[in-house]
Amino acid sequence: MPLIWAAISAHGFGHAAQVVPVLNALGGLVPDLRVLLRTTVPETFFVDRLKIPWEISPVQQDVGCVQQGPMRINIEATWREHHQFHRTWSERLQAEIESMRTAKPDLILADTPYLAVAAGKAAAIPTVALASFTWDLILSEYQAPPGIDTQSIMQSIRQAYGQADLGLRITPSPALDCFQRIHVIPPIAEPAIAARPHLTEFLSLRPGNRTVLIGFGGVPLTSLPFETVESLPGHQFLFDGSTPRESKRFTSIKSLPFSFKTLLASVDVIMTKPGYGTVVEAVALQVPTVYVRRYNFGDEQSLVDYLHRYGRGLELSMDDFMKGHWATTLESAIKLPATTPPPEPNGAHEAAAILVPYFKRNRS
Repeated sequence: MPLIWAAISAHGFGHAAQVVPVLNALGGLVPDLRVLLRTTVPETFFVDRLKIPWEISPVQQDVGCVQQGPMRINIEATWREHHQFHRTWSERLQAEIESMRTAKPDLILADTPYLAVAAGKAAAIPTVALASFTWDLILSEYQAPPGIDTQSIMQSIRQAYGQADLGLRITPSPALDCFQRIHVIPPIAEPAIAARPHLTEFLSLRPGNRTVLIGFGGVPLTSLPFETVESLPGHQFLFDGSTPRESKRFTSIKSLPFSFKTLLASVDVIMTKPGYGTVVEAVALQVPTVYVRRYNFGDEQSLVDYLHRYGRGLELSMDDFMKGHWATTLESAIKLPATTPPPEPNGAHEAAAILVPYFKRNRS
Protein backbone atom coordinates (compact mmCIF):
# COMPACT_ATOMS: atom_id res chain seq x y z
CA MET A 1 0.00 0.00 0.00
CA PRO A 2 1.28 3.49 -0.81
CA LEU A 3 2.62 5.41 2.18
CA ILE A 4 3.45 9.09 2.65
CA TRP A 5 5.63 10.29 5.53
CA ALA A 6 4.34 13.70 6.64
CA ALA A 7 6.81 15.59 8.83
CA ILE A 8 5.05 18.55 10.44
CA SER A 9 6.39 21.44 12.51
CA ALA A 10 4.61 21.67 15.86
CA HIS A 11 4.98 25.43 16.28
CA GLY A 12 1.26 26.04 16.73
CA PHE A 13 -1.21 24.26 14.45
CA GLY A 14 -0.68 26.26 11.25
CA HIS A 15 1.63 23.76 9.56
CA ALA A 16 -0.68 20.84 10.31
CA ALA A 17 -3.62 22.87 8.99
CA GLN A 18 -1.77 23.28 5.68
CA VAL A 19 -0.80 19.62 5.39
CA VAL A 20 -4.14 17.98 6.18
CA PRO A 21 -6.04 19.35 3.13
CA VAL A 22 -3.18 18.23 0.88
CA LEU A 23 -3.23 14.72 2.34
CA ASN A 24 -7.01 14.51 2.01
CA ALA A 25 -6.85 15.64 -1.62
CA LEU A 26 -4.01 13.22 -2.31
CA GLY A 27 -6.05 10.41 -0.79
CA GLY A 28 -8.67 10.99 -3.48
CA LEU A 29 -6.04 10.51 -6.19
CA VAL A 30 -3.90 7.69 -4.78
CA PRO A 31 -5.97 4.60 -3.87
CA ASP A 32 -5.32 3.03 -0.45
CA LEU A 33 -2.95 5.83 0.59
CA ARG A 34 -1.78 5.73 4.21
CA VAL A 35 -0.09 8.51 6.19
CA LEU A 36 2.60 8.35 8.83
CA LEU A 37 2.48 11.64 10.74
CA ARG A 38 5.93 12.45 12.12
CA THR A 39 5.14 15.29 14.50
CA THR A 40 4.49 16.36 18.07
CA VAL A 41 1.28 18.14 17.08
CA PRO A 42 -1.35 16.56 19.38
CA GLU A 43 -3.06 13.51 17.93
CA THR A 44 -6.44 15.09 18.69
CA PHE A 45 -5.82 17.74 16.02
CA PHE A 46 -6.03 15.14 13.26
CA VAL A 47 -9.13 13.35 14.53
CA ASP A 48 -12.12 14.31 12.32
CA ARG A 49 -9.79 16.34 10.07
CA LEU A 50 -7.63 13.76 8.32
CA LYS A 51 -9.87 11.54 6.22
CA ILE A 52 -7.44 8.83 5.12
CA PRO A 53 -5.84 6.10 7.28
CA TRP A 54 -3.10 7.50 9.48
CA GLU A 55 -0.87 6.81 12.42
CA ILE A 56 1.26 9.21 14.40
CA SER A 57 4.88 9.01 15.45
CA PRO A 58 5.45 11.82 18.01
CA VAL A 59 9.09 12.72 17.40
CA GLN A 60 10.35 16.31 17.57
CA GLN A 61 11.01 17.61 14.06
CA ASP A 62 12.32 21.12 14.72
CA VAL A 63 12.35 23.91 17.28
CA GLY A 64 10.35 26.67 15.67
CA CYS A 65 10.17 29.53 18.16
CA VAL A 66 9.86 29.57 21.93
CA GLN A 67 6.69 31.55 22.59
CA GLN A 68 5.52 33.54 25.59
CA GLY A 69 1.93 33.60 24.46
CA PRO A 70 0.98 34.05 20.78
CA MET A 71 2.33 37.59 20.47
CA ARG A 72 5.76 37.42 22.06
CA ILE A 73 8.75 35.32 21.04
CA ASN A 74 11.48 34.63 23.58
CA ILE A 75 14.37 35.27 21.23
CA GLU A 76 17.16 34.20 23.57
CA ALA A 77 15.38 30.94 24.46
CA THR A 78 14.63 30.32 20.79
CA TRP A 79 18.30 30.53 19.83
CA ARG A 80 19.37 28.40 22.79
CA GLU A 81 16.88 25.69 21.82
CA HIS A 82 18.19 25.74 18.24
CA HIS A 83 21.73 25.55 19.57
CA GLN A 84 20.82 22.44 21.56
CA PHE A 85 18.91 20.93 18.64
CA HIS A 86 21.91 21.28 16.35
CA ARG A 87 24.36 19.95 18.94
CA THR A 88 22.51 16.64 18.57
CA TRP A 89 21.95 17.01 14.84
CA SER A 90 23.89 13.90 13.77
CA GLU A 91 22.01 11.65 16.19
CA ARG A 92 18.63 13.10 15.22
CA LEU A 93 19.41 12.81 11.53
CA GLN A 94 20.50 9.19 11.81
CA ALA A 95 17.37 8.31 13.80
CA GLU A 96 15.16 9.81 11.09
CA ILE A 97 17.06 8.05 8.31
CA GLU A 98 16.73 4.67 10.02
CA SER A 99 13.03 5.20 10.73
CA MET A 100 12.38 6.20 7.13
CA ARG A 101 14.20 3.16 5.82
CA THR A 102 12.15 0.95 8.12
CA ALA A 103 8.83 2.53 7.14
CA LYS A 104 9.73 2.65 3.42
CA PRO A 105 7.42 5.52 2.42
CA ASP A 106 6.99 6.46 -1.22
CA LEU A 107 7.40 10.15 -0.43
CA ILE A 108 8.50 12.49 2.36
CA LEU A 109 6.36 15.62 2.69
CA ALA A 110 7.77 18.24 5.08
CA ASP A 111 5.94 21.34 6.34
CA THR A 112 8.51 22.50 7.13
CA PRO A 113 11.03 20.53 9.21
CA TYR A 114 14.42 20.69 7.53
CA LEU A 115 15.47 17.59 9.49
CA ALA A 116 13.03 15.51 7.46
CA VAL A 117 14.29 17.00 4.21
CA ALA A 118 17.90 16.10 4.98
CA ALA A 119 16.94 12.63 6.20
CA GLY A 120 14.81 11.95 3.13
CA LYS A 121 17.73 12.83 0.88
CA ALA A 122 20.10 10.57 2.83
CA ALA A 123 17.56 7.73 2.79
CA ALA A 124 17.18 8.09 -1.00
CA ILE A 125 13.43 8.79 -0.71
CA PRO A 126 11.82 11.57 -2.79
CA THR A 127 11.29 14.59 -0.54
CA VAL A 128 9.01 17.59 -1.07
CA ALA A 129 8.80 20.64 1.17
CA LEU A 130 5.43 22.34 1.56
CA ALA A 131 6.03 25.84 2.87
CA SER A 132 4.65 29.29 3.49
CA PHE A 133 7.95 30.09 5.22
CA THR A 134 11.18 28.38 6.22
CA TRP A 135 12.89 28.48 9.60
CA ASP A 136 16.03 30.20 8.34
CA LEU A 137 13.79 33.06 7.20
CA ILE A 138 12.21 33.35 10.65
CA LEU A 139 15.51 33.15 12.54
CA SER A 140 17.07 35.82 10.34
CA GLU A 141 14.92 38.38 12.20
CA TYR A 142 16.48 37.62 15.60
CA GLN A 143 19.77 38.57 17.27
CA ALA A 144 21.30 35.59 19.07
CA PRO A 145 22.84 35.86 22.55
CA PRO A 146 26.64 35.59 22.86
CA GLY A 147 28.21 32.16 22.47
CA ILE A 148 25.84 30.80 19.84
CA ASP A 149 27.23 30.12 16.37
CA THR A 150 24.32 31.49 14.36
CA GLN A 151 26.18 31.25 11.06
CA SER A 152 26.68 27.52 11.47
CA ILE A 153 23.04 26.95 12.46
CA MET A 154 21.68 28.99 9.57
CA GLN A 155 24.02 27.31 7.12
CA SER A 156 22.91 23.89 8.34
CA ILE A 157 19.24 24.79 7.97
CA ARG A 158 19.61 26.19 4.48
CA GLN A 159 21.77 23.29 3.38
CA ALA A 160 19.13 20.85 4.59
CA TYR A 161 16.30 22.66 2.80
CA GLY A 162 18.38 22.76 -0.36
CA GLN A 163 18.31 18.96 -0.51
CA ALA A 164 14.56 18.84 -1.20
CA ASP A 165 13.61 17.48 -4.60
CA LEU A 166 10.96 20.19 -4.80
CA GLY A 167 9.65 23.09 -2.75
CA LEU A 168 5.93 23.88 -2.97
CA ARG A 169 5.63 27.54 -2.03
CA ILE A 170 2.14 28.27 -0.75
CA THR A 171 0.46 31.58 -1.63
CA PRO A 172 0.76 33.96 0.19
CA SER A 173 4.33 33.71 1.37
CA PRO A 174 7.60 35.62 1.32
CA ALA A 175 10.26 34.69 -1.22
CA LEU A 176 11.86 31.33 -0.39
CA ASP A 177 15.31 31.07 -1.92
CA CYS A 178 16.72 28.01 -0.17
CA PHE A 179 15.14 25.41 -2.48
CA GLN A 180 16.79 24.29 -5.71
CA ARG A 181 13.42 23.78 -7.43
CA ILE A 182 10.26 25.60 -6.46
CA HIS A 183 6.66 25.60 -7.64
CA VAL A 184 4.21 28.27 -6.46
CA ILE A 185 0.75 26.95 -5.61
CA PRO A 186 -2.50 28.79 -4.76
CA PRO A 187 -3.64 29.37 -1.17
CA ILE A 188 -4.57 26.36 0.94
CA ALA A 189 -7.86 26.76 2.76
CA GLU A 190 -11.04 24.79 3.36
CA PRO A 191 -13.57 27.33 4.67
CA ALA A 192 -16.50 25.90 6.56
CA ILE A 193 -20.15 26.54 5.73
CA ALA A 194 -21.57 29.45 7.73
CA ALA A 195 -24.02 28.73 10.54
CA ARG A 196 -24.90 32.31 11.36
CA PRO A 197 -28.64 31.79 12.16
CA HIS A 198 -27.81 28.88 14.49
CA LEU A 199 -25.11 30.90 16.21
CA THR A 200 -27.45 33.85 16.66
CA GLU A 201 -30.10 31.59 18.14
CA PHE A 202 -27.69 29.78 20.46
CA LEU A 203 -26.30 33.04 21.84
CA SER A 204 -29.76 34.64 22.04
CA LEU A 205 -28.42 37.71 20.29
CA ARG A 206 -30.51 40.82 19.93
CA PRO A 207 -31.01 42.32 16.45
CA GLY A 208 -27.96 44.37 15.50
CA ASN A 209 -25.58 42.66 17.92
CA ARG A 210 -22.26 41.81 16.30
CA THR A 211 -20.22 38.71 16.92
CA VAL A 212 -16.43 39.00 17.18
CA LEU A 213 -14.28 35.86 17.13
CA ILE A 214 -11.00 36.30 19.04
CA GLY A 215 -8.55 33.60 18.02
CA PHE A 216 -4.76 33.91 17.99
CA GLY A 217 -3.78 30.46 16.74
CA GLY A 218 -2.44 27.31 18.34
CA VAL A 219 -0.42 29.13 21.04
CA PRO A 220 -3.09 30.19 23.56
CA LEU A 221 -3.77 33.77 24.55
CA THR A 222 -4.15 33.75 28.33
CA SER A 223 -5.44 37.25 29.09
CA LEU A 224 -7.56 40.01 27.66
CA PRO A 225 -8.67 43.46 28.92
CA PHE A 226 -12.01 41.96 29.93
CA GLU A 227 -13.14 44.77 32.24
CA THR A 228 -12.58 47.51 29.66
CA VAL A 229 -14.20 45.64 26.78
CA GLU A 230 -17.15 44.52 28.93
CA SER A 231 -18.59 48.01 28.63
CA LEU A 232 -18.53 47.94 24.81
CA PRO A 233 -22.21 47.76 23.74
CA GLY A 234 -23.59 45.82 20.80
CA HIS A 235 -20.88 43.15 20.62
CA GLN A 236 -20.57 39.53 21.68
CA PHE A 237 -16.98 38.30 21.89
CA LEU A 238 -16.25 34.61 21.28
CA PHE A 239 -12.88 33.90 22.83
CA ASP A 240 -10.56 30.97 22.24
CA GLY A 241 -9.68 30.83 25.93
CA SER A 242 -11.09 31.19 29.43
CA THR A 243 -13.58 33.97 30.17
CA PRO A 244 -14.82 35.53 33.45
CA ARG A 245 -17.87 33.71 34.78
CA GLU A 246 -19.82 36.92 35.32
CA SER A 247 -19.12 38.29 31.82
CA LYS A 248 -22.06 39.12 29.59
CA ARG A 249 -19.94 40.15 26.59
CA PHE A 250 -17.52 37.21 26.44
CA THR A 251 -18.24 33.58 25.66
CA SER A 252 -15.63 30.83 25.59
CA ILE A 253 -15.80 28.97 22.30
CA LYS A 254 -15.30 25.74 24.24
CA SER A 255 -18.87 26.16 25.47
CA LEU A 256 -20.27 26.43 21.93
CA PRO A 257 -21.43 23.50 19.74
CA PHE A 258 -19.52 24.87 16.74
CA SER A 259 -16.01 24.24 15.46
CA PHE A 260 -13.56 27.11 15.23
CA LYS A 261 -13.78 26.94 11.43
CA THR A 262 -17.58 27.19 11.54
CA LEU A 263 -17.39 30.15 13.89
CA LEU A 264 -14.86 31.82 11.61
CA ALA A 265 -17.38 31.54 8.76
CA SER A 266 -20.30 32.75 10.88
CA VAL A 267 -19.15 35.83 12.81
CA ASP A 268 -19.22 39.49 11.88
CA VAL A 269 -15.55 40.22 12.65
CA ILE A 270 -12.41 38.22 13.36
CA MET A 271 -9.74 39.52 15.75
CA THR A 272 -6.40 37.74 15.40
CA LYS A 273 -2.69 37.95 14.67
CA PRO A 274 -1.61 37.55 11.02
CA GLY A 275 -1.32 33.75 10.85
CA TYR A 276 -1.63 31.76 7.64
CA GLY A 277 -4.77 29.69 8.24
CA THR A 278 -6.95 32.40 9.73
CA VAL A 279 -5.96 35.08 7.22
CA VAL A 280 -6.47 32.90 4.14
CA GLU A 281 -9.85 31.63 5.33
CA ALA A 282 -10.97 35.11 6.35
CA VAL A 283 -10.10 36.38 2.87
CA ALA A 284 -11.88 33.47 1.19
CA LEU A 285 -14.98 34.18 3.30
CA GLN A 286 -14.61 37.98 3.06
CA VAL A 287 -15.04 38.32 6.83
CA PRO A 288 -13.75 41.65 8.19
CA THR A 289 -10.52 41.07 10.12
CA VAL A 290 -8.87 43.14 12.83
CA TYR A 291 -5.28 42.05 13.30
CA VAL A 292 -2.56 42.74 15.87
CA ARG A 293 0.97 42.52 14.47
CA ARG A 294 4.15 41.15 16.03
CA TYR A 295 6.49 42.88 13.56
CA ASN A 296 9.20 40.26 13.97
CA PHE A 297 7.88 37.15 12.24
CA GLY A 298 9.13 36.51 8.73
CA ASP A 299 5.87 35.71 6.93
CA GLU A 300 3.76 38.40 8.60
CA GLN A 301 4.16 41.10 5.95
CA SER A 302 3.16 38.81 3.10
CA LEU A 303 -0.01 37.84 4.99
CA VAL A 304 -0.88 41.45 5.78
CA ASP A 305 -0.34 42.43 2.14
CA TYR A 306 -2.56 39.54 1.00
CA LEU A 307 -5.29 40.52 3.46
CA HIS A 308 -5.31 44.14 2.30
CA ARG A 309 -5.21 43.22 -1.37
CA TYR A 310 -7.95 40.61 -1.36
CA GLY A 311 -9.75 40.87 1.97
CA ARG A 312 -11.13 43.33 4.50
CA GLY A 313 -8.51 44.00 7.14
CA LEU A 314 -7.51 46.72 9.62
CA GLU A 315 -4.63 46.83 12.06
CA LEU A 316 -5.13 47.36 15.78
CA SER A 317 -1.98 48.41 17.59
CA MET A 318 -0.63 46.19 20.34
CA ASP A 319 -1.09 49.03 22.81
CA ASP A 320 -4.76 49.56 21.88
CA PHE A 321 -5.35 45.82 21.96
CA MET A 322 -3.94 45.42 25.46
CA LYS A 323 -5.83 48.49 26.75
CA GLY A 324 -9.14 47.36 25.24
CA HIS A 325 -9.43 50.30 22.86
CA TRP A 326 -11.21 48.23 20.25
CA ALA A 327 -14.44 50.04 19.42
CA THR A 328 -13.30 52.38 16.64
CA THR A 329 -11.31 49.73 14.77
CA LEU A 330 -14.11 47.15 15.00
CA GLU A 331 -16.62 49.67 13.67
CA SER A 332 -14.30 50.68 10.82
CA ALA A 333 -13.60 47.05 9.90
CA ILE A 334 -17.31 46.31 9.53
CA LYS A 335 -17.62 49.17 7.04
CA LEU A 336 -14.72 48.08 4.82
CA PRO A 337 -15.83 47.42 1.24
CA ALA A 338 -15.04 44.25 -0.65
CA THR A 339 -11.76 44.38 -2.57
CA THR A 340 -10.24 42.47 -5.49
CA PRO A 341 -11.66 38.93 -5.78
CA PRO A 342 -9.14 36.58 -4.10
CA PRO A 343 -7.47 33.60 -5.76
CA GLU A 344 -9.32 30.32 -5.42
CA PRO A 345 -7.97 28.58 -2.28
CA ASN A 346 -7.39 25.31 -4.16
CA GLY A 347 -3.70 24.93 -3.38
CA ALA A 348 -4.29 21.57 -1.69
CA HIS A 349 -5.66 20.06 -4.89
CA GLU A 350 -2.87 21.53 -7.00
CA ALA A 351 -0.26 20.24 -4.56
CA ALA A 352 -1.86 16.78 -4.56
CA ALA A 353 -1.81 16.65 -8.36
CA ILE A 354 1.91 17.50 -8.30
CA LEU A 355 2.61 14.75 -5.75
CA VAL A 356 0.74 11.91 -7.50
CA PRO A 357 3.55 11.04 -9.95
CA TYR A 358 5.90 10.26 -7.06
CA PHE A 359 3.69 7.31 -6.17
CA LYS A 360 3.25 6.08 -9.74
CA ARG A 361 7.00 6.34 -10.30
CA ASN A 362 7.85 4.30 -7.23
CA ARG A 363 5.24 1.64 -7.97
CA SER A 364 6.23 1.15 -11.60
